[in-house]
Amino acid sequence: MITTSQYYPPVGFSFKINVEGIMGVNEGSFQEVSGLNVKITPKNVEEGGENRFIHRFPTPPNYENLILKRGMLIGSPLIAWARTSFELFTFFPKIVNLNLLDQTGAPISSWMFVNAYPVAMKISEFKAQENTLVVETMELCFDYFTKVN
Repeated sequence: MITTSQYYPPVGFSFKINVEGIMGVNEGSFQEVSGLNVKITPKNVEEGGENRFIHRFPTPPNYENLILKRGMLIGSPLIAWARTSFELFTFFPKIVNLNLLDQTGAPISSWMFVNAYPVAMKISEFKAQENTLVVETMELCFDYFTKVN
């Protein structure tokens, strides 16, 4: 049976991130997630003797990095995982799951990012003139992502 909610696009403000093997109460709470982009760039091949057109063949997909933004957490296991990559140059790839949630908090769509590891970290600027939260941004590289449901 089809419900009316299947006819309307979901809202994009209710989501949760889960990095497998990293536990914490607020670890999956982010204010922004971006980078769910994939692109195939065709390779142009000119055929000898046939000058009217160029053959265009698909190449493997190109994935953008996954970018996660949230208010800074002190003592975060997720940040400890990232620091291991940057400070010790030791990488422990993880599976990262992104769940888009409905109004009850149940997942309505999910994506899985395979072999993700941190490649960039940024802490927002400190400004005495503004009353804002400190925001940490983590950028993850991964092999590929797939839509789970």
